[in-house]
Amino acid sequence: MRIVLAVLLLGAGAFVRAEDPPARLRLADVLEQARERNPEIKAARERAAAAAAVPRRVRALDDPTFSYEVWNAPDSFRVDRADNNILRLSQKVPFPGKRALAEVVAARDADAAQSDVTSVELDVTTAVKRAFYDLWAAHELLHVYGRERDLVERFARIAEQKYGVGEVAQSDVLRAQVELTRLINRVTTQTLAIESTRAELNALLSRPPREPLGVPEDPPAARLDPEAEALIDVALTSRPELRAQQAAVSREEAAVRLAQREYFPDFEFSVGRFLNPGARDGFGAMAAVSIPLAYKSKYDAGLAEARARLNSAESELRRMQDRVQREVKQAHVRAQTALFQRNLFIRTHIPQAEQSLRVAESAYQTGGIDWLALIDTARTLESVHLEHFEAEAEFEKAYADLERAVGRELPRGSEDGRQRVRPQG
Repeated sequence: MRIVLAVLLLGAGAFVRAEDPPARLRLADVLEQARERNPEIKAARERAAAAAAVPRRVRALDDPTFSYEVWNAPDSFRVDRADNNILRLSQKVPFPGKRALAEVVAARDADAAQSDVTSVELDVTTAVKRAFYDLWAAHELLHVYGRERDLVERFARIAEQKYGVGEVAQSDVLRAQVELTRLINRVTTQTLAIESTRAELNALLSRPPREPLGVPEDPPAARLDPEAEALIDVALTSRPELRAQQAAVSREEAAVRLAQREYFPDFEFSVGRFLNPGARDGFGAMAAVSIPLAYKSKYDAGLAEARARLNSAESELRRMQDRVQREVKQAHVRAQTALFQRNLFIRTHIPQAEQSLRVAESAYQTGGIDWLALIDTARTLESVHLEHFEAEAEFEKAYADLERAVGRELPRGSEDGRQRVRPQG
């Protein structure tokens, strides 16, 4: 019996020791790597760079046109025998203000693309924080199972001693083996959970799934602004989606002015050189103007389209403002709920469960309770610690969602919050 129990204990201990990484993983370092390596961020930056190049292109004039004309050329097409050879250089010039307005439209598109970069960076930052604290919680849960393993080892030795002197039945020793086997299974599955969360974080860093990562550092002080109204005011000025939509409204305003300017004519100017064999050579010039009023209906339709797009953009801006306020409020409520649960575990549940286990262990040693009551108390403590770390991680993820809803990082203060209530062996 003792040999079987010793094998189980050694196997469990070896499994836990194999997962002890040497280094602590800092969130700031992970975020820096994500900003440098994440392909989604890189793609957004390239799209913004492409959009930033458009204004210079649309403001430029069309390419000039060179033409050559031959008049009354003989069958041989000999230039020196044609009645007239004309070399012409022409340039189209839009009505003043059209090119400038087209540049404004493109510039607002570039502003929206740059705001999209910030939005993508915030999305990736939030995803990294959530994956980081999922990994942190996975390691903490493994620590809880390791602590419960140590408790069962101690309880099993007590049961063996009591069985040796005839105070308990052999079933207590067998139940200890079953309980230890359960914890070994928990350690195994939790180790696989760590591998899964590690792969998630590595993907956000554009690294191979099995790339090693240290144990994440503890979260900072868990504090939250009790009022969401001030955060809503910040969000309405900080959210990149709102800035992008405001740029879209400005773009459509410029597009309306451009559509109004389309009623004015465009011009074309040209100069020519006349080469006349056997006659006097000379120069010529020409000016042409378009007649928009000939097909006025298409410009009316263009203006109506531009105004409808402006109205749509303004309505979309109002919708986004409403959505931002809702998202901030909902994220704040989730963070409040998670913080309340986290504090309740630390201040009430964990101390009560720890004290209950100490009393139960003492009672088992003196014969006051049986093995089932002892192990039930130990499982209750295990459950409390598991829920505590899950609540801790949930608060950090809810806080990351709140920062995303606000559109900027929210300060947590200088108070040292990296002291954690961990189960004691």
